[in-house]
Amino acid sequence: MHPGSLVFAQLMAYLPRPTFQRTVSRYGGHFKVKSFSCLDQFLVLAFAQLTFRESLRDIEATLRAHASKHYRMGLRGGIARNTLANANAQRDWRIYADFAQHLMAMARQLYAKDSFGVDLKETVYALDSTTIDLCLSLFPWAPFRSTKAAIKLHTLLDLRGNIPSFLHITDGTVHDVNVLDLLIPEAGAFYIMDRAYVDFTRLSVLDAAGAFFVTRAKRNLNYTFQEAADIEDRSQIRSDWRIGLTTFTSRRGYPKSLRRIRYWDPETRQSLTFLTNNFDLPALTICQLYRQRWQVELFFKWIKQHLRIKAFYGTTENAVKTQIWVAVCVYVLVAIVRKRLQVEASMHTILQILSLTLFEITPLDELLRQDSISPPESDDSPQLELF
Repeated sequence: MHPGSLVFAQLMAYLPRPTFQRTVSRYGGHFKVKSFSCLDQFLVLAFAQLTFRESLRDIEATLRAHASKHYRMGLRGGIARNTLANANAQRDWRIYADFAQHLMAMARQLYAKDSFGVDLKETVYALDSTTIDLCLSLFPWAPFRSTKAAIKLHTLLDLRGNIPSFLHITDGTVHDVNVLDLLIPEAGAFYIMDRAYVDFTRLSVLDAAGAFFVTRAKRNLNYTFQEAADIEDRSQIRSDWRIGLTTFTSRRGYPKSLRRIRYWDPETRQSLTFLTNNFDLPALTICQLYRQRWQVELFFKWIKQHLRIKAFYGTTENAVKTQIWVAVCVYVLVAIVRKRLQVEASMHTILQILSLTLFEITPLDELLRQDSISPPESDDSPQLELF
């Protein structure tokens, strides 16, 4: 990278451009496009994410104020509000979805050896969804309730680095459990999920693929006791049983035995009951794995606060999905840069720095170096520091 490059150009240099161009070609993104390319669209939307722009007019005004720097930013087409609006509405959102999947694979390789709070070599995923409320009159394609619209972000989060490995966007009426049909189970991996995903037929598919699951047991679960494991310390683990399902539908969906662990949480003073198909790990480790599911909740809270995925630049389904997938690309790209430059600062701190320095020419590694970053004055909750 040229020493006089803008910070924005240095950041975007980490994008695998050949992969992006292949993705654009796959979906015909440049069909009848003369000037404002898909790369221009991506760079403008990435700029909007990094600088927290509020609207298309805000994006246009900000970039026009720096018109002399467009070429150095990598932009080759003119920036007009109507042009960007049309591109968001018409160009296939799958271009950016596929590109985000490639970036997620890159990031997961970089964070593959990171720890996540449990001493375990296997890959551990947390599965959950979050709802983004919308106005029904503006977004009629995303029905949720009679007077309300919404979309759901179904996310499978790799707990090593908190990098999403799978993300699916639906309207608000789609139940969480249906997403299990879209997953390709990874043998040996652990899938941590809450009670919304308890469907024994679908869980049997995970088991048949050699994957493990850990979930909460529903209160009305009908089962028969088969065997009890020895427990040395009952201060937290109250019972560790092998059980069989007794309800006809449940037994037909999952005919094998399950492990039922009853756990007493000394912090919340609550009793929790877990179900898993793993009979080898210690009972306390299974409980610790489920505790890590909270990371996906923090991930949703973090991206809602620090990325533009709650207010949208367009009202069509294509525009909304394009914006969300570009936001995911930006999040993962910053995570990749953070790891490759070995930056110790948190993702929140890095994004705050980038939001104010994109037009500077300071070397990126120097800009993000820990000893040049002062602690933030605001008292941010430590739960939001995903990295």
